[in-house]
Parts: sequence; structure tokens; C-alpha cells
Amino acid sequence: MKKAHLEILVGILVIVLLVVATLAFVQSGSGEGEGWGGADGGAAEMIDETGYTPWFESIWAPPSGEIESLFFCLQAAIGAIIIGYFFGYWNASAKAKRGKQEEE
Repeated sequence: MKKAHLEILVGILVIVLLVVATLAFVQSGSGEGEGWGGADGGAAEMIDETGYTPWFESIWAPPSGEIESLFFCLQAAIGAIIIGYFFGYWNASAKAKRGKQEEE
């Protein structure tokens, strides 16, 4: 067997073992609510248990969870665009500096 084929076989075997090990140790839902509950849900439950009441209400609430997810995605996209712009600007200015140094 060629070395390249052996490396591919070992890589596939490692991936399969990682997937099997992950599925073996992950606790799925046992019928008691959500099996994959996040930190937000746990924090909300703890806050509700204390009897906390907010000081004010939101001015506007999205009509559905889909709209709320859309706003979150738009916020993430705008942030990624801004970060990408500055990384691109920084990279281009570094290339321009290197180009000037090579000319001199």
C-alpha cells in the first residue's frame, strides 16, 4: 500500500474514532426538557427563581424569533465586514511597505 493511501486511511480512521467517542460521551435529551440547553436558558431560570423584576420594558420587541435571529445575523455580518475591512487594510499597507523597502 502506498504511503499516501496509508495516510488517508489513518486520517479517516482518526475522524471516525473521534466521532464515535464524541457520540459515546454526549448526553442526549432524556425527555426532561432540552438535551442541548444553553447557558442563556439556565441563566434565565436562575433569574426567574430569584423573583427579579426588570426596571423597564423594551421599547420594541421583534414579532417572532426568526426576526430576532435575523437581527442577530445582520449584527454578526456587519461586525465581520468591519473586522475584515481592517484586516485587509492592515495587510495591504504591510504589503505596500514591503514593496517600498524592496525598491529602495
